[in-house]
Amino acid sequence: MELWFDEMHTRNARFGLRIKRELEHVRSKYQDIHVFETYDYGNLLVIDGTVQTTERDEFIYHEMIVHVPMLTHPNPKRVLIIGGGDGGAAREALKHDPNEIHVVEIDEKVVELSKKYFPNIARAYDDKRVKLHVEDGIEFVKKNAGFDVIIVDSTDPVGPATGLFEEEFYKSIKNALSPNGVVAQQCGTPFYHPEETCKAYALLSKLFKNVKIYLAYIPTYPSGMWSFVIASDMEIKERRKKSFETKYYNSEIYESSMVLPNFVKEHCENYRE
Repeated sequence: MELWFDEMHTRNARFGLRIKRELEHVRSKYQDIHVFETYDYGNLLVIDGTVQTTERDEFIYHEMIVHVPMLTHPNPKRVLIIGGGDGGAAREALKHDPNEIHVVEIDEKVVELSKKYFPNIARAYDDKRVKLHVEDGIEFVKKNAGFDVIIVDSTDPVGPATGLFEEEFYKSIKNALSPNGVVAQQCGTPFYHPEETCKAYALLSKLFKNVKIYLAYIPTYPSGMWSFVIASDMEIKERRKKSFETKYYNSEIYESSMVLPNFVKEHCENYRE
């Protein structure tokens, strides 16, 4: 008998991966978590029925959510990652040689399972510069400040992540940044859910002088087209060239990822809350 994991992208469209076996299933305090071993994508992390990461294509998401904001800042020494419990964003941020990285993950089970089944992604936790805080990122950012770069690496805006897409949270982000700090956040697929992308862009535009949407193409995410938003009071441009190995990111990608298809631009130009 063949075993498959299917994620429903809409009522009429779904994405499936054939799996070898289920490695673990945990119901945490906050969410339902599965880890599967797949044939084509290695180990797969699923939270509340949605793909979070796979061993095969995780590098695309983690490189793009991290290197775009980190290379926008001239010298990021203090970094905050909200969410990102799998450790992938911290792994990429370490390539910039910061003094400290604070990972704020509400669900300790995500960290535990990532260390167990995704050691290449979670290896950042072995570095003493990475400080893990198992708590609510919304509350953490209200009480802490002085970060050069803040990366919001959350699940979709449902359940415990809902508040990470609201105006009050973005105001806290603004206050937590150092002068001319940079924030980046994943904001879903503009193909199926343009309102999610455009809402993040609109709210950040109220608070920062410069805001841009940028895109990456991730095979296991809904539609393959995935969006991020970056905001700063500085001009958004690549201020440093990478001095480390990447599999997806390069300077041409930095520029081209911010060139948006017309349908994305039109949705956000016409967006109203």
